[in-house]
Amino acid sequence: MQAPSIGGVMLPRGKGETVRLSRGASLTDFAEKINANPASLVQVMFNLGEMVTATQSVSDETLHLLGEEMNYTVQVVSPEEEDRELLDSFDIEFGEDEGGEEALVARPPVVTVMGHVDHGKTRLLDAIRKTNVLEGEAGGITQHIGAYQVATDVNGEERRITFIDTPGHEAFTAMRARGAKATDIAILVVAANDGVMPQTVEALNHAKAADVPIVVAVNKIDVEGSDPTKVRGQLTEYGLVAEEFGGETMFVDISAKQGLHIENLLEAVVLTADASLDLRANPEQAAEGIAIEAHLDRGRGALATVLVQRGTLRVGDTMVVGDAYGRVRAMLDDLGNPLDEVGPSTPAQVLGLTSVPGAGDNFLVVEEDRTARQIAEKRAARERNAAFAKRTRRVSLEDLDKVLKAGEVQQLNLIIKGDAAGSVEALESSLMQLDVGEEVDLRVLHRGVGAVTETDIDLATGSDAIVIGFNVRAEGRATQMAEREGVDVRYYSVIYQVIEEIEAALKGMLKPEYEEVELGTAEIREVFRSSKLGNIAGVLIRSGEVKRNTKARVIRDGKVVAENLNIEGLRRFKDDVTEIREGFEGGINLGNYNDIKVDDVIATYEMREKPRG
Repeated sequence: MQAPSIGGVMLPRGKGETVRLSRGASLTDFAEKINANPASLVQVMFNLGEMVTATQSVSDETLHLLGEEMNYTVQVVSPEEEDRELLDSFDIEFGEDEGGEEALVARPPVVTVMGHVDHGKTRLLDAIRKTNVLEGEAGGITQHIGAYQVATDVNGEERRITFIDTPGHEAFTAMRARGAKATDIAILVVAANDGVMPQTVEALNHAKAADVPIVVAVNKIDVEGSDPTKVRGQLTEYGLVAEEFGGETMFVDISAKQGLHIENLLEAVVLTADASLDLRANPEQAAEGIAIEAHLDRGRGALATVLVQRGTLRVGDTMVVGDAYGRVRAMLDDLGNPLDEVGPSTPAQVLGLTSVPGAGDNFLVVEEDRTARQIAEKRAARERNAAFAKRTRRVSLEDLDKVLKAGEVQQLNLIIKGDAAGSVEALESSLMQLDVGEEVDLRVLHRGVGAVTETDIDLATGSDAIVIGFNVRAEGRATQMAEREGVDVRYYSVIYQVIEEIEAALKGMLKPEYEEVELGTAEIREVFRSSKLGNIAGVLIRSGEVKRNTKARVIRDGKVVAENLNIEGLRRFKDDVTEIREGFEGGINLGNYNDIKVDDVIATYEMREKPRG
C-alpha cells in the first residue's frame, strides 16, 4: 500500500504520535525519528513556504509546524531535561545529596546582596570583606573572584557566611537571577535617605521568585535626611514586615561607609538561616555546584570561580562546567592563597579548564577525563544548535536609518566580547529583550570571553557584523585588520550605554553627527623643494598642535585656497614625528599638494562625532 502524499511528496503520515526533539534540531533529526527521507521533509517545508536545508537547525515553531502538517505531536525537550537525560546516559546523578541523614553536615549560608544602584551594595560588600575576611588582612586583598567567605561570631560560636558578588544594575537581570539560584539568603540594601526605588522592587521580586528569605540592610543611616522607619513602612507594602512591626523580616540599620553595625547584619543573616532553612550537605560525595563567574587570564588560561554546593572538590579532580571541562590544576581563595580541597558552600577559583564556561553553568566531578570530554562536547553541540535555531534580533548602527527608509528589512549581526562570562551573557540577554517591532532583526553571531581577536574580525567581515568589546580591547593585529576591512568595533565599559546606543540605532534614531575640531595652525616661514616629496613647508606652530595624518586646509590672506588636504609627513629637524606643539618649528608635507607660499597658514582639524545626549 502506498503512503499518502503531502504536497506531492510520498511520506508516511503519523497518527498523532509524540516525537521528542531537542531545541535546534534539524529536518534530518526529525526524519530519523519518523523513519523518513530528509529530502522529502525539505520538500514539505518548501510547499509550506519555507526554504530549509536538511541539516540546518530550525526553530521550535518550524518543528511544530512540520509536526502538525504530518500529524505528529512535536515535543521540544527543554535544555534542563536534555541535560538530565545526557547525564543519565552516563549513569551520573546530579543535584541530589547521596547517603542518608547521617551523611549530611551543616554548611554556611550563601548570600547575594541586591539593591538599587547607588544604594551602597558594593560598598557594603567591601566593608564586610575588610572587617571579616577569613585569614584577616593577609597582605591586603590581592584579587576579586566574585565570591568570598567571611567569619562572624554568633553567641560565642564562629559562623561562616559565603557572599556571591553579582552585579546590581537592572540590566544584569539575567546574572542576578542566576545568582539567586545558588543563593540561600538575599540581603536587600535600601538607602535610608532614598527609600524604595524601582530596582529595589526588581531585586525584591527576584529574591521572591527564587524563594529565598530576605534580610534588609537599611544603609546610609549616617547621611542627612535618612529615615530608616520610612523604609520599613515602604517595604511593608511589598510583603516585607519588620520584626518590630510584628513581621518575620529582620531589618538592620547600617552605614557601609562608616562600617557601622556590619556585625549585626551578619548575625541577622545567620539567625535567619537557622530559623528558616535547613542548610546541610554531604561533603563526602563527588563535588557538584555552580560557576559564579569565569574569565580568560592571559597567563593562566580559563579561570572559573565555582561555588561547591555538595561534596568536596579537590586538586586533581576531573570536572565538567557547562560545555567546558578539565582537570583541576590548582584552586585559589579570594586572597590568592592555594587550596587543596573545598567543601560545601565554599567558593574557589579553579585553574585547568579547557575553555571559559558561562556564568551560572552547573559543574560536576566525574571519574574519567574521557567522560568529561564527551559530556562537554555534547553540551557544546546542543548549545550551538539551539543558538542557530534562535531567531534573534539583529542591528547595524550608522546606515540602519538609510536601509529602513529604502524599505529593506535590516538584519544587523553582533559579535560580543567581554571580560567575564556573566557580563557577556547579561549584555546579550538585555539586547535580546529590546523591543523595536518587526522591521529590524538583531542577531548575535558569536559571543565570547577575552580580547577582540583577528578571528572575530574575520567573522565580522564575512557577515557585516558590528563587534562590541565590553571591558576588553582588540589584541595583536586585530585593530589594523578592522580598520583595513572597515569593521565597526565599539568599546564600552557601561552596559547601559551599549543598550541605549543599540536601541537608538534599532529605532532609527542614531544619526551620527560630526563636528570639525581645530587642532592647530602653522605659519609657513620657508618652502623647501624636494625631488622625492615635492614642496615641504618649513613652519612655526602658532596655536594648538599639528598631528600627522589629520586633515588640513591652506589659508592665504584670510581666504581658503585648498581644502581637504592631509598632513602626510611631519618632521622636526631630521626626525619624523607624529605631532609638533605650539611654539616649535618643523616641516610639513601635504602630499601631492605643492601650491604653498611663505606666509600661508596651514590649519589642521579632525572630524569628531558629536556626543549624543
